[in-house]
Amino acid sequence: MARLLITGGAGFIGSHTCLVLLNAGHDLIVLDNYSNSSPKALERVIELASLSLEKATLRLEVVQGDVRDEGILERLFLEGSQAGRPIEAVIHFAGLKAVAESFLKPTSYWSVNVCGSQALLSKMEAYGCKTIVFSSSATLYGAAKSSPIPETAPIRPVNPYGATKAAVEMMLADLAGCSGNDAPFQTSQNGWRIARLRYFNPVGAHPSGRIGEDPSGHPNNLFPILSQLAIKRRSSFKVFGSDWPTPDGTGVRDYIHVMDVAEGHTAALDALLTSGPQLITLNLGSGKGYSVLEVLKAFEKASGVTVNYELVDRRQGDVAITVADPQFAYRRLGWKPKLKLSDMCRDVWTWQSANPLGFHNEAA
Repeated sequence: MARLLITGGAGFIGSHTCLVLLNAGHDLIVLDNYSNSSPKALERVIELASLSLEKATLRLEVVQGDVRDEGILERLFLEGSQAGRPIEAVIHFAGLKAVAESFLKPTSYWSVNVCGSQALLSKMEAYGCKTIVFSSSATLYGAAKSSPIPETAPIRPVNPYGATKAAVEMMLADLAGCSGNDAPFQTSQNGWRIARLRYFNPVGAHPSGRIGEDPSGHPNNLFPILSQLAIKRRSSFKVFGSDWPTPDGTGVRDYIHVMDVAEGHTAALDALLTSGPQLITLNLGSGKGYSVLEVLKAFEKASGVTVNYELVDRRQGDVAITVADPQFAYRRLGWKPKLKLSDMCRDVWTWQSANPLGFHNEAA
């Protein structure tokens, strides 16, 4: 098993992936500045992994810090090298991720997402660590003209967040010596093993209800909004567009359970560690779309709560249908989602009802 650096490992996807990696036998160093996460998430990961205090100390090292801090990165790589336990691979989650906020703070997004990735990759290169799984996003496809969307679809981000993800993907392609080629599998000319994972809409929570999504401020994504409505932290929400060319007129999106996303990271890491230098680009999605109203009804069934909503005009930049073509991930990794929309709704409700204030819940 490998010793891994997980940047942003206390976040929503990061914490669930840390749990899966620990259960697979890997040892982890988590670097997180808690700007949109909580150290309690990792405490609960230790609990769920059934690690004793002694084992937790050996198998999960937690470092609070910013991925742009070259001093911290230097220390982590140097200490591992000197101790004979070098960092063998990196899973890179750290970054800002709110689309709406990225319009208001574009320089922050470029600094954290792009400059942070550059600092990390430079340190990896200096210490000969050339294996990385990068947390990318389907946002970089922009307003795709057809659906389902394959990995070879044009990269046309329509917001600063998506643009930063596209920039980091380009940086990774340059490192791999694969610039100018959009094939989902390429042989790296420079010894790098790289996976770029483009998520569609990760939702859900661990079925125990101990870890889940805990967004700071006012959430913009559908599932956190529905959760807050169900526990009366909100009174209603707006459905943007009721005249889309879809069965019920509301927008259709591809949702994937966060535990399936975590398993996808483990599968991608295993593929990199057990094969030659390569650059692989993979969609992580279910390949099935659900409309806003379909999700709402499924959530009402799981929670037993009626959700109030208002149909309003479309938002600029939205599209009718966004669904992944996940076939290459299955062919390359043998990975495909196992959990359904009903599982996503059930687990979100289990998490939210047990933790109405997220990790800041007084009873946590």
